[in-house]
Amino acid sequence: MIRSIVWTVLLCTFIDILLSTLKGLFPFLIIVPDLSLCILVYSAYVNGSMTGQIAGFFSGLFKDFLSPAPLGMNCLIRTLIGALTGIFKGNFFLDVILLPVILCTATTVGKVLITFLLHLIMGSNVPVQMYSLLSNVLWIELGLNAFFAPLLFLLLKKFKFLLVTRR
Repeated sequence: MIRSIVWTVLLCTFIDILLSTLKGLFPFLIIVPDLSLCILVYSAYVNGSMTGQIAGFFSGLFKDFLSPAPLGMNCLIRTLIGALTGIFKGNFFLDVILLPVILCTATTVGKVLITFLLHLIMGSNVPVQMYSLLSNVLWIELGLNAFFAPLLFLLLKKFKFLLVTRR
């Protein structure tokens, strides 16, 4: 379990650093997919809720250091997403296209809903303007996550020996 958590956190952190660097180098990249969220979803789905929670917490902590969001916001969001995704472990067959799209789309919507709820509770401390239902940012990120999910899940299956806990 520890190996899969460590590798999931390392992959999520690497992807977050890579995407934030690309966003800084190319200013026209306003919207990028949340690939680290998809990695967390894959790991939580194949390993279960406990691995999802722990990997979500630590990957969210590292994401907090890269983002202007309040410290702990990404930790909370990713911990909840890891726990909720891990509940579905073994309930569905992990096919190539449909389930990754559904899981990553649902968790992206979940991320937006949790962010909105935090905004209602904490007020202006939680930035929510980029996830307005009327803005294109939400819909483009949702589409990008759904598009890249099957490709990412196929790639992550190749590294199953690192990301999946043995029984």
